[in-house]
Amino acid sequence: MRLVLVLGDQLSLNLSALAKTDKAKDVVVMAEVMGEAAYVPHHPKKIAFIFMAMRKFAEKLRAAGWTVAYTKLDDADNAGSITGELIRRAAEYDATGVVYTEPGEWRLINALGEMPLKSHSLPDTRFIASHQEFDDWAEGRKQLRMEYFYRDMRRKTGLLMDGDKPEGGKWNYDHDNRKPAPDQVDFDGPLRFEADEEVLDLVEAKFPDNFGDLRPFWFATDGDAAQAQLTHWLKGGLPKFGDFQDAMLNDNRFLYHSLISFYINAGLLDPLEVCQQAEAVYRSGDAPLNAVEGFIRQIIGWREYVRGIYFREGPDYTSRNALGHKRKLPAMYWGGKTRMNCMAKSVDQTRTEAYAHHIQRLMVTGNFALLAGVDPHEVHEWYLAVYADAYEWVEAPNVIGMSQFADDGIIASKPYISSGNYIHKMSDYCGSCAYRVQDKTGEKACPFNLLYWHFLDNHRARFSGNPRMGNMYRVWDRMDEDRRETVLREARQFLDKMDAGEQV
Repeated sequence: MRLVLVLGDQLSLNLSALAKTDKAKDVVVMAEVMGEAAYVPHHPKKIAFIFMAMRKFAEKLRAAGWTVAYTKLDDADNAGSITGELIRRAAEYDATGVVYTEPGEWRLINALGEMPLKSHSLPDTRFIASHQEFDDWAEGRKQLRMEYFYRDMRRKTGLLMDGDKPEGGKWNYDHDNRKPAPDQVDFDGPLRFEADEEVLDLVEAKFPDNFGDLRPFWFATDGDAAQAQLTHWLKGGLPKFGDFQDAMLNDNRFLYHSLISFYINAGLLDPLEVCQQAEAVYRSGDAPLNAVEGFIRQIIGWREYVRGIYFREGPDYTSRNALGHKRKLPAMYWGGKTRMNCMAKSVDQTRTEAYAHHIQRLMVTGNFALLAGVDPHEVHEWYLAVYADAYEWVEAPNVIGMSQFADDGIIASKPYISSGNYIHKMSDYCGSCAYRVQDKTGEKACPFNLLYWHFLDNHRARFSGNPRMGNMYRVWDRMDEDRRETVLREARQFLDKMDAGEQV
């Protein structure tokens, strides 16, 4: 008899570890442990979501004929870690070894590899590209750009293909997906589901000081409910998702976004099946190509690509700091007061929902951290903690690589930075801000405007030769010298004030 480990983000009946073992004699081990719940201060909603989904999945396995040894967080004999629970259960069941599907974090991969039990790791076949496939694609390339990998994934899956050509004649319709925020949104957002009050009470008691609001809790916590949310969104949200996927609004947190990344990343939805359902909506004429292509690219393109980068780069990836940034993460990321409305809105949404969409993450909170020179490892740990869809394999490349340029350009060909103009274009945040996005200097100058030029000046030796950044430096160089000095002085004053703990 062997133990079969199922982790909280592996809640799929087609998990490779389940497929390679015998339900008639093997025992599934699932455990809520403090070692996983507290290695960063996870958002309470994230912890509750995973615990609720794990408990329901355990019952689903039992109904399918599996023996499941399940440990709740407050069980008296809880060993406190995944490896501890496996050792305890191996003694209990006189198991000959452990079979598990490869985890999505080097931390846990290494811990399982050092465990004093005979163990066998299996590939996670829920992904479209294996590690070997990604490495074969990457081998010999000077630049690992997602766009070209994405095309291979389109060919492999057949999604949005017209024979051997892309549907509509183009691979990418991103230029159609950058419309500014609409005046109104005619989609009512995600479905809301009933919570397990026992789990909520447990999380409330065990993690009382974690950043984030536990209640109200509304996530789906099983595959059927997750599919209901997907169906709801495909009908009401997908048709306009493409147009407004980058937009941000003060009074609408979700716009046309699907809010299914929680469910895909935990295993409640199969990513390929999700894409096939989206393609079917396009084929039936109920959603435009730009919306469907943009959505599918996020899953079989970007999601698969960042996983490939994470495993190819190895365990030290999260410690990369190519720009040498050392500033501590500002208090505003943990809910401290700020006069910057875009930051306040994005962080408040994160606190209440354990969710923010990709532009809020990349071009507001991420952009600010990069411009301000925050230590990328601190930024990484914040994102890993506060978002319910964050697991290190997907979060780290998005933060260390895409957002903070800490990997020195493995993912991004240039830093994703912008002044306040981009946020002004894509949102209504600036209209209710204490700062003025139109002001480049002075008491009310938008901090993004000051820090943008400060960043470029500070890193000139590294980026002035970048073909995609040359025009930025030419604009800077054409400015009057007095104005440049004023910008840099005011940027330093802003950062000094922030470092001193004053409200900015």
